[in-house]
Amino acid sequence: MNIYEQQSDNKRMTWLIVSAFVFFFLLIGFGFDVFVLGTRMGPSAQADLEYAAYNGHSRPAPLNRTGFPIGTAVALIAGAVMVFNSSSNGPRMVLQSSGAFPADPNNPKHRQFLNVLEEMHIASGLPMPKAFVIPDPDPNAFATGFSPDNSYVAVTEGLLDSLNREELQGVVAHEMSHIRNLDIRLMTMVAALAGAILLISDFALRMGGMRRGSSRDGGGKGNALGLILWLVVLILAPLITNLMAMAISRRREYLADASAAELTRNPMGLASALEKIRSASSPTRSIRQGVAHMCIEDPRGAAAEDGSGFFADLFSTHPPVAKRIEALRAMAYIK
Repeated sequence: MNIYEQQSDNKRMTWLIVSAFVFFFLLIGFGFDVFVLGTRMGPSAQADLEYAAYNGHSRPAPLNRTGFPIGTAVALIAGAVMVFNSSSNGPRMVLQSSGAFPADPNNPKHRQFLNVLEEMHIASGLPMPKAFVIPDPDPNAFATGFSPDNSYVAVTEGLLDSLNREELQGVVAHEMSHIRNLDIRLMTMVAALAGAILLISDFALRMGGMRRGSSRDGGGKGNALGLILWLVVLILAPLITNLMAMAISRRREYLADASAAELTRNPMGLASALEKIRSASSPTRSIRQGVAHMCIEDPRGAAAEDGSGFFADLFSTHPPVAKRIEALRAMAYIK
């Protein structure tokens, strides 16, 4: 897959994720209308008579008597606002959540980072990203933004302290590859929308729980079953979103490693950096798990490498470091 195919694929994935997010919000809104507000859309007199004949008592009065799908409309508006907010403020929120601050040219370590970033910006032909440093002793890094013209590369203080110049070049080239391939747009959108889905699901679950009693008292079996299915969707949605983010991340890491080796002409620089990053057993505490898929290595540290097998791979944000190093060494051997 060449760079243009990668960019096109990432653009399609971004639109797919946004569409799925909007659909999920509509589903939440529709379920809220039907199961929480009891909204009855369209003629309901005949339905009321049939309900009374079948259940032996009148159907409970809805909280929303207008027939207008209030929940669906609010959910659609909220979804649109969150998509807009994610696209305009997503990178800033990601940087703020990790405590990142602009690199200081007067700091020798920061200055080396800025120099290497400028070298990779020239080598890649991309605009110069903004350089940020995360106050954390564990070595890690990530890139964020929505386009090469609006991109950021953030590294931890631990990374600057532990890597030599060649290794730092490999890491920065890896992050520049994510920018060039438009991985940053896709992964930043996933991170922002995953957090939004978690918040909305939690709110809807609380409201659904408040309504469950009335559904049992007089909602009928069909309504109760529908409510249960709706609640199951709300519970599973954050998990499915995270699994999707992890799968996308695993796929992109190998491509970024290969692109970094191409930019630096030195696959062993990144391989050596990954060795050092893997050897750091402590987690990167400043980086939240919600943006783990954006990092060069899982911020959970050694805990992420402990498991093996299908389920361990399924819940991993990155391919095994050993396999990534092996692939880079193979590139060096071919060279």
